[in-house]
Amino acid sequence: MERKKKSPPKIRPKLTLEVLRRNAILAGLSGAETASVAKAGTLVDLKAKHQIYQPDLRIREIYFPIDCVFSVVARMKDGAQVEVGTVGREGTTAVPLLLGAASSSNDCYCQVPGKAIKVDVRFFQSLRATSPKLRQLLDNYVRAYVIMLSQLAACNRLHHVYERCARWLLMAQDRVRKTDIKLTHEYLAMMLGTQRSGVTVAAATLQKAGFIKYRNGNITIVNRLGLEKASCECYDVARDLFVSMLHSGDSITVTRAVLN
Repeated sequence: MERKKKSPPKIRPKLTLEVLRRNAILAGLSGAETASVAKAGTLVDLKAKHQIYQPDLRIREIYFPIDCVFSVVARMKDGAQVEVGTVGREGTTAVPLLLGAASSSNDCYCQVPGKAIKVDVRFFQSLRATSPKLRQLLDNYVRAYVIMLSQLAACNRLHHVYERCARWLLMAQDRVRKTDIKLTHEYLAMMLGTQRSGVTVAAATLQKAGFIKYRNGNITIVNRLGLEKASCECYDVARDLFVSMLHSGDSITVTRAVLN
């Protein structure tokens, strides 16, 4: 009987300093801390809808986005969903743990595909316990994250869907650092907490103005300055918030120079 050939072992992509520094929190680490993350972490390429964590299930892995965007989503009894938070390269999916929980009541999944650094939750907790610098960066991020949640709650209540659509696209581009964003109207509507028809009209208006192009689930930003003018004040609040909260000296963080 012919023996089956063993598949060659998968080679884990090496985490370089350059890759680590693309995430604002990891960019603030140095020396042995950075080396330990590079050794324990895995660079993963995530597709849209990849589940990061599920409601009420223990969180076992922590992600630090590089050029992808995660959505934290609340699900109603009738199946309706609405985005209640986003995570990009300015942060991490560890917020529930940082608030003292082992799980979350919400879903979290990859909304805009791209790369992220994944670490085991035990390693994360161990590094957090021994690294004052990491604790400081995480505390700063959680404060910024919570303030941003309240700002976006007000935004969704008070601002027109046209403005909110422009704001979301700008924030997404800041996180992925690309002009092309893979996103359907259906999911954009969920993230903005509105009907799909409203998003379709808003996107069509932005496209007619020459700010974006939309085709087959792909949005291309062609006039960023125009999109900034179309956005509500909440975009500037979001950008300035993460600049002030996460700036860490000479490290590559979410600063205006990097975002633009």
